[in-house]
This record gives sequence, C-alpha cells and structure tokens, in this order.
Amino acid sequence: MNNIDLRPKQRGFTIVELSVALGISAMIAVTVVWLIIDGLRYSNVIFDQLQTQNDGRRVLQQVVDVVRKAEESSIGGYPLVSAGEYELIVYANVDSDSLRERVRFWLDGTTLKKGVIKPSGSPLSYSGAEQTVEIAHDVVNFSENEPLFLYYDENYTGTEAALIQPVEEVDVRMVRVRLELEEDPDKSPVPLEVESAAMMRNLKEN
Repeated sequence: MNNIDLRPKQRGFTIVELSVALGISAMIAVTVVWLIIDGLRYSNVIFDQLQTQNDGRRVLQQVVDVVRKAEESSIGGYPLVSAGEYELIVYANVDSDSLRERVRFWLDGTTLKKGVIKPSGSPLSYSGAEQTVEIAHDVVNFSENEPLFLYYDENYTGTEAALIQPVEEVDVRMVRVRLELEEDPDKSPVPLEVESAAMMRNLKEN
C-alpha cells in the first residue's frame, strides 16, 4: 500500500506574481516620496511667506514711525509735502539732532526706497543731496494696480473711502500704507498683502 503524503505542497512565487508585487511596492514607494517632497515644498512656501510677511511689517513700521513724527520743516514748510499713490514726502525729525529732515518714500519698479535730505547751510535749506536706501524688494503694487499709499481726512471713522487723487495735502490726517509682496509668482497664487496706518499728529487744522 502506497503511503499518501498529506503535507501541503510548497510552491514559490511565479515571475508574474513577483513582478506585480514589486510593481505595487514601487508605486507605494514613489507615492510616499512624492508626498514627502510635496510636504517639504509646501513647508518652504509657508516659511517664505512668513518671512516675507515679517519683512513687510518691519518696513511698514519704518514708514509709520516717520508719518507719526511728521511736523513743520525747520524752515517753516508744511509737514506733508507730497501725497501720491506711490510716493510720500514729509518733514520729520528722524535722527538725534533738533532739525527736521525731508523724508521721501517711493516705489521704483518693485523696490521701495527711502530718501532723506538734511537741512543745511545758512540760511537753512533742503537743497543738499538725498541719502537713499532700499527698504523693500519684490513690491508688486504697480503690476497689481494697487496704491501704495492711501490718505484719509479728519472725518475718517474707519469705514469711509480714501481721498481721491490728486489729494490736497492739507486735508490729510491719516496715511495707510499697503504693501503687495510677491517674491516668486510660481510659489504663491496671489501676492502677500501687509498694511498699516498712522495718524499725522502734528498737522495744523485748516
């Protein structure tokens, strides 16, 4: 009588099964790697936006500080010289002496610049050279058709529209600064907007 082998027969993977298993494993690995890379890219975008936002706020603080200090020039000129959409000029004491400097903020392409003229001579005048520094880059207000500076009169309570250009300097009591920043258009769908406002405390009443 022949002995019957009741042990289960062992058989290995076929070439087809092995190929399918390897293919599935490769797809899973590629998906995981893609998710990791995409997550890192998204984290970098968020970090860049936060950095840009912080840089923008520091720039706004510079402008706001000067606007708040605006006062009559050292030779009697009105505190607010120019109230344009992309240029603001005021007199303010921005250093340690007692004289008021002529301070200009303006947008040159995508660069926000600050220029300062110290009064000098006898009699005093503001005819000296303007000392210029770049305080912000990647400012896209021009291309977005968004004014950099907005102006409000003494009737502003928080809901009224800004004064219409051309603005009469003597009507201005508050200045709003709005920066549209976009370092890389491919990384973010829309520019990052930061804004602040300041009252011009030392303006004379009409």
